Amino acid sequence: MWCTIRTFAKHALELGNQPLAEPIFFIKPDQCLHDSGPLPVNAHPGEMHHEIECVVKIGPDARPAAIAVGLDLTDRPAQSQLRSEQLPWAKGKCFRSSAVIGEWNEWTGTWESLNDEGSALRLELRVNEELRQSAFLAEMSIPVHHQFNSLCEWAPVQEGDFLFTGTPSGVAQLVAGDALVARLIGPQDRVLSEIVMRCE
Repeated sequence: MWCTIRTFAKHALELGNQPLAEPIFFIKPDQCLHDSGPLPVNAHPGEMHHEIECVVKIGPDARPAAIAVGLDLTDRPAQSQLRSEQLPWAKGKCFRSSAVIGEWNEWTGTWESLNDEGSALRLELRVNEELRQSAFLAEMSIPVHHQFNSLCEWAPVQEGDFLFTGTPSGVAQLVAGDALVARLIGPQDRVLSEIVMRCE
C-alpha cells in the first residue's frame, strides 16, 4: 500500500505543515489491513485518528482498475514525536488495523479523470452522524495522476498494489463507542464505496 501525504493543502495547514509541490510517500504493509469487525481502538497502545482517502487499485498496464473509500488510521502523537526527532514514523502509521478499505468500484477512466470536476468524486466521513471530513477530489493540490507518475519514477509499483491518495482536512481522534461512516461518492450523490464501522 503506497500512501501519499499532504495532497490536500487545507489538511497540511491544519497540522502546521506547508503544502507540498511534489508528492511524498510512505508505505503500509499488507498486514495493516483491518479485515472485519469493530475497529480495535482500545487495543492499540496509543491514539487512533481518522483520515478518509480515495484508494486506487493499480491494474494492468499501470492503469487505475478500481477505486474505493479508505481509512489511513494514524497515531498522531507517535507520528508527531518521531517527526520532531527526525526519525521514521512507521509506529504512527503502520500499526495493526491501521488501514481499512471499502468495497471496490471499477474505474474505466484515466488517472487524470479521477480529479476532473466532471467526475464529481467526493469523500465524506461522519462520526456519530457528525460530518468530520468532506471534499471533492478536484480540490487536491497534488492530483492523483501526479502522485502516480512521481511514484513510478522510482518505486517498484506493480499490478494489484493500492495507492492511498491523501486526506482532506478535519482529521481527529477516534474513541471506543464511535460509529463511523466513510463514503466515496460519485455523480448524482451515488455511493460508490462505503465503510460502516464501530470502534471498540
